[in-house]
Amino acid sequence: MTLHEQHEHLLTILRDGTVTTLFQPVVSAVEHKIVGYEALTRGPSNSSLHSPLILFAAARHWGLLTELELLCRRTAVMAFCRLQLEGLLFLNVSPESLLEQQHYPGRTLSIIRELGLPAERVVIELTEHSPIDNPGLLFSALHHYRDMGFSMALDDLGAGYSSLRLWTELQPEFVKIDRHFIDGIHLDPVKREFVGSILNMAKASRAHVIAEGIELPEELSVLMDMGVDWVQGYWLGRPQEVPAVDNVELQKKFIGSEKSIQQEAGLHSLVIPVSAVYQHEKVSDVLQRFQQQPSLNSLAVLDEDDCPVGTIHCHELSQTMLKPYAKELHGRKPISTMIAPDSLIVDVQQSLQRISRLLTSRARQRLEEDFIITEQGRYLGLGRVIDVLRQITELQIRQAQSANPLTLLPGNISIHECLQRLLKNSLTAHVCYIDLDSFKPFNDIYGYGKGDQVLLGLAQILRDLCNDECDFVGHIGGDDFMLVLRTGHWRKQLTELEQRFQRLCTQLYRPEHTEAGGFDAPDREGNWRRHNLISLSIGVVVVPARAGDVIDASRLAELASHNKHEAKKQTGFSIYVTEVESSQSLDSDHLQIA
Repeated sequence: MTLHEQHEHLLTILRDGTVTTLFQPVVSAVEHKIVGYEALTRGPSNSSLHSPLILFAAARHWGLLTELELLCRRTAVMAFCRLQLEGLLFLNVSPESLLEQQHYPGRTLSIIRELGLPAERVVIELTEHSPIDNPGLLFSALHHYRDMGFSMALDDLGAGYSSLRLWTELQPEFVKIDRHFIDGIHLDPVKREFVGSILNMAKASRAHVIAEGIELPEELSVLMDMGVDWVQGYWLGRPQEVPAVDNVELQKKFIGSEKSIQQEAGLHSLVIPVSAVYQHEKVSDVLQRFQQQPSLNSLAVLDEDDCPVGTIHCHELSQTMLKPYAKELHGRKPISTMIAPDSLIVDVQQSLQRISRLLTSRARQRLEEDFIITEQGRYLGLGRVIDVLRQITELQIRQAQSANPLTLLPGNISIHECLQRLLKNSLTAHVCYIDLDSFKPFNDIYGYGKGDQVLLGLAQILRDLCNDECDFVGHIGGDDFMLVLRTGHWRKQLTELEQRFQRLCTQLYRPEHTEAGGFDAPDREGNWRRHNLISLSIGVVVVPARAGDVIDASRLAELASHNKHEAKKQTGFSIYVTEVESSQSLDSDHLQIA
């Protein structure tokens, strides 16, 4: 197709409105439900401009970007309303189109008002394809969108030209991480470090982080363990003209990806068995129930399949019904008309920490407003916010009491609980028992102050090498540590551990000891002899899925200790590896690294 033909074809598309909108779901990683849809545009299916990349590049070339984007927005809003989709609508907007002469404000607001869609349900999603030459004018345009009631999202964070500046100055409600940093994140510690830094920035700016481009359950699992709020990608739902909503299937995907060694036992202890009401029941009848049971703060509202659709809070319902003529206006209506917006519904298998993080991040969550707990999509009972906070506090106190007083790493109680969760949840992992060779003679010669520096330095290295959410590090006592690694690059992690540990120790040795490669000190019998410089001996147990069928946590710890003793028989940095088998026999794979 020649440039002239492309131009004519583009004009025809704009004249006839022959673009198609696909909707891809945006999903809450905590609530396990669809919270919105991103509208994605395609050109005519039999056209060379079918691809959005080619279509928008052509519009940009011919100065028709504003016209094309307005057409796409109108088409998307019309389809969203026609399909009666729930949640938020994410509309893509190119910042450069806001700076074109053809652009004037108010047309998007006019479109949604015409179609009856509230502005608070629309998110303007900014995507950069070229540098911004006039940032002042851009910020004015963006603040104008916000003043009209729209929320803002930054797309492809990490790939744009000025997205970090936009983030700091615009303070958007949503930040979408570029898919490059999501692809293979379960195998790449650098990508996890980047996402972790974005999460820390998001906490400071109170932004929701959306990870897009998820195509593997392993990617979803890592992102959930890291604390990402919302997720999007082919694994959760492909772009479709009429998106299918299957919450049961969605629940299965999350539960299958959510098993982490850091998880507690779920929310079973929080469940309060309060009978729910059905969405067709009258408002007056539900109000009467609250009046008859003053201890009730909230009630779950169910559909005909006993699946929750939302929550009714006593305080809000009472305030509404106290208004003049409220009984006449609302009393005979179904209670579904009074459901609280943004009702919180969580699965009983969720971890206590994740629910606590969700509750504290919700601006409108009140202590007296209960949330709904489900099991496989069916109503189980209510949970109280105050109970979550209480159990989190108790958990933190228990972990602090178990922590090693020197390194403040989790102690033996927490280590044992970690191994129990590992086996209970049928997780694959590498359990590593780490011991220091020549540490006691080093301590005798250099003093406990230098010895503590070694232990504290090793503890920090272990923290740095681990993903806090899916790995685990504990301090057994003395110079013994326990490391549980969930990723596939565990050998690389252990090799990096040794390299960083040796750099730490080099700074502490006396020059003559470094030059000699050892030092003289008394052994355990009190006899003076030459000792090698400090090194690591690591016993590794490979734990396959379902190892809990044949082994318990105590036996697993014994196997790791056994492998550590085998590693210590070798000189220098040594790793001794065995795997748990169905017969509990050990398949040895010894590796010594000079």
